[in-house]
Amino acid sequence: MSTRLGSKAAASQVEYPDSDGKRMAENTLQFQWIVTIKEGLDALFRDRPDVFVAGDLLWYPIEGDNKTRTAPDALVAFGRPKGYRGSYKQWEEGGIAPQVVFEVLSPGNRAGEMRRKLEFYERFGVEEYYLYDPDRNTFAAFRREGDRLVSIPHPAGMVSPRLGVRFELTDDAFALIGPDGRRFLTYLELAEQRDALAEQRDALARSEEQQRLRAERLAEKLRAMGIDPDATD
Repeated sequence: MSTRLGSKAAASQVEYPDSDGKRMAENTLQFQWIVTIKEGLDALFRDRPDVFVAGDLLWYPIEGDNKTRTAPDALVAFGRPKGYRGSYKQWEEGGIAPQVVFEVLSPGNRAGEMRRKLEFYERFGVEEYYLYDPDRNTFAAFRREGDRLVSIPHPAGMVSPRLGVRFELTDDAFALIGPDGRRFLTYLELAEQRDALAEQRDALARSEEQQRLRAERLAEKLRAMGIDPDATD
């Protein structure tokens, strides 16, 4: 009993840094894709209070061990509430591991580093792992089969079982398509879409105002002619 209590006390004194000192992205293209995927997932599950989405958040799977950790470019944890976290401590999250993770490659990523990430995700319970290289426009997908994350051959066009997101890959483009058929957009594309909608609303309002003024002028002319435009037969 005393040994167990001592272990718990020692574990409670371990510090779990919120940062590993590494940059989230090495270039603007990688950063754009990380943000697009993370924000697209946030939007997709905005009405689900039991789905937590994060980007570049350190994940500690083992209490008392602050060395075993990684920070997926994006993660989704079903069964966990939304809200602020400095890091994802799995023992404080009901023991639930993120079920889905994304990595966006940069030229600086090494094969050994990505192999270790795959082994980490395999070991600690990730169900779906997606890997996109925007410089080469290549996409890889892994899905859990038993205790292994197995590579899916020809993943272009596949739909994530957990997310309901379809992954489209052509010779020169990659896209994530939500269950509603809409593509995940960059912030710039969202801003342009918002501005276009605002322009359409303004144009409609101007048109309605012009119609109202024309109707008033016509009514004034009718009154000048002794005709009551509001009279009914």
